[in-house]
Amino acid sequence: MSYDYNSSRKKLILPEYGRNIQKMVNHIKTIEDRDERNRAARSVIAVMGNLNPHLRDVNDFKHKLWDHLAIISDFDLDIDSPYDWPDKTSLKSKPRKVPYDQHKIRFKHYGRSIVLMIEKAVELEPGEEKEDLTRLIAFHMKKSYLTWNREAVSDEVIFLDLKTLSGGKLEISEDLKLPETKDILAKNRKKKGGGKKKQQS
Repeated sequence: MSYDYNSSRKKLILPEYGRNIQKMVNHIKTIEDRDERNRAARSVIAVMGNLNPHLRDVNDFKHKLWDHLAIISDFDLDIDSPYDWPDKTSLKSKPRKVPYDQHKIRFKHYGRSIVLMIEKAVELEPGEEKEDLTRLIAFHMKKSYLTWNREAVSDEVIFLDLKTLSGGKLEISEDLKLPETKDILAKNRKKKGGGKKKQQS
């Protein structure tokens, strides 16, 4: 006695529709009358839609079903589809490689956005706007440093790192005082716990 195991059956092209849909599509191929083939195809499309109601939220729901019918038939179904069938070769092509940002950051704890801000500040003409942006960058650098390191850091270290990252083109007077470490850490803790409401007594 032989058993019909799924492992011994031909692999399904779109498994999410099940083997019965595959059998229906295979049967449509054997129908000689074109009008009857078209009617059978529309019936199968209706069943496919009922089996996958989540596709109703997808744009061009009907178009997607007819594309799936084409794929299940291995593009070997002579019917009058209301849509152009997808290109078989495009389905087998490999997706394009996603380019990754290869920029090297000397101090990773500051992040790429800080580097971009520094580059912008360097381009500015000397003046109040450049000075304001430079002070803002230094403030964000200290916040970023404490976010990753969670330990005290002197303003002098931040100013030195800013000078280094800007290639010596941005400097801040040592008279400038950045927010205290304890104040920044307190704000960070407050933000993390801000979503929790106090229970009423």
